[in-house]
Amino acid sequence: MRIKLGWIAINTLLIYIEGSISTLIGIYARVSTEEQAKNGFSLQDQVSECRKKAMTTEVMEYIDEGISGEFLDRPALGRLREDVRNGIIKKVICLDPDRLSRKLMNQLLITDEFDKRSVDLVFINGDYAKTPEGNLFYSMRGAISEFEKAKINERMSRGRRAKAKQGRVLRDFQIYGYNYDKQTEQIIVNEEEERVVKLIYHMFTTPHEIKGINGIAKYLTDRGIPTKKGSSVWHRQVVRQILMNKAYIGEFYQNRWNTEGMLANKHREAGDRIPARIRPKEEWIQMNCPRIIDDATFSHAQRLLNESRRRWTKQSKNQYLLSGLLRCGECHNTMTGRVSKNWGKKVAEYTDRKNYSGAKHSGCGRKVKCEELDQQVWEQIVAWLNQPDEISSAAEQLAGDETFKSFDEVEIERMEKEITKIKSGRKRLFKLFNEEPDLEEEIRAEIRDLKQKEEDLVEKLAVLKEKQEDHTDLEYSFELIKQASEYYLQKGTDNLAFEDKRELTRQIVREILVYKDRVEIYTF
Repeated sequence: MRIKLGWIAINTLLIYIEGSISTLIGIYARVSTEEQAKNGFSLQDQVSECRKKAMTTEVMEYIDEGISGEFLDRPALGRLREDVRNGIIKKVICLDPDRLSRKLMNQLLITDEFDKRSVDLVFINGDYAKTPEGNLFYSMRGAISEFEKAKINERMSRGRRAKAKQGRVLRDFQIYGYNYDKQTEQIIVNEEEERVVKLIYHMFTTPHEIKGINGIAKYLTDRGIPTKKGSSVWHRQVVRQILMNKAYIGEFYQNRWNTEGMLANKHREAGDRIPARIRPKEEWIQMNCPRIIDDATFSHAQRLLNESRRRWTKQSKNQYLLSGLLRCGECHNTMTGRVSKNWGKKVAEYTDRKNYSGAKHSGCGRKVKCEELDQQVWEQIVAWLNQPDEISSAAEQLAGDETFKSFDEVEIERMEKEITKIKSGRKRLFKLFNEEPDLEEEIRAEIRDLKQKEEDLVEKLAVLKEKQEDHTDLEYSFELIKQASEYYLQKGTDNLAFEDKRELTRQIVREILVYKDRVEIYTF
């Protein structure tokens, strides 16, 4: 019968069989990735020097390869510390204190653990004495080691930034549609993947049988097109990232993300992992990147993405042509479809009334019959679809009309007014806070809500102002109508199902504002 024992158990058993508990020595060696490329001691050299110092074959080796010394959580070091706690190791030999750690605090922590269990700690380069002078010298060496590590990191970061400023791409960023040329250190177009990128944008931004991000992901999967990593399955998030990536319009940045401290994430628990943090925009370094998508198409894709949650709501029991597109022109609440009873007869209508728990604004009570509004809007859409050339000439006239306001301009005005109202509301709450101490908790909660709402509006306003290109957007809006017109005429007016009408409406219409005496339709 064979008995299998772990390597720790076998060594421990041998010691006890010999009849006396001899001192089992642990050898610790480490080399980080940056040191492997330099002239430091290799792992083999470190182990060889430590074995000479041990002068015995009864040693156990603990080796961490390719792991930075600035992190305490290392596999081999963790095993060594565990064996010290269990009394298996009574002597540790290491080339230098900075092999244990590049941080003074971590060095002192490890040393304290060993001292508490009477472990003899020996370094090849220098002695470690448990005296006041020895502790002082050890701490000084640790501080110097930590300083050297910080300088190494700083020099490497400065070197990478210098290379980036020279127009050299630092590594392969694995962007779908592009390859990395190591010789020229540049991003180049992958023609096969480029076609797929253009196809994704085309399917997402124009009237098409493939619906939404999920539909695109399924389409690519069914056709066996591999992802950048070679996977046969496309997930909706991968498609979304492609639709959001500014590299396709030639905007690619290095030094955008601060990844300090992330190297050891693979050794940390999920809740303790350090996330990447975005740097201030002035620190980003823009690189040359071949363009695949034009600005207008990319801009349109961003609008569709931003509004997709509202525009493509889950299917309800009843079908509503304009669901997700309507907003009350007075209170700015969204208008949703519902069925109400009028003299015992069921009537479908759109309303801005919000009855659900937690609604901030109940609405002004505006409601309009679905049949009437659907017909009015669809007739306008059909007029555009049947006369795309006239719409183009109207676009040119509007482009030169100083009184014309695009949807973006209307939204900017609305947001600015809303921010002003929020600031006034916060001032009133601060005054009430001093006058009504009994309502402190409720006032605090209201102030927090207003602050969050203001921050959200300011962020959206900044994005809207940045993207505002009136003439370009206006021309592209009518280009979309032309594309939708071709799709519409190809289908034939008699063959348009409800879904076809809904798809065409969403491709052309961005939002519909409903007032008491009029309806305003905004295209993309």
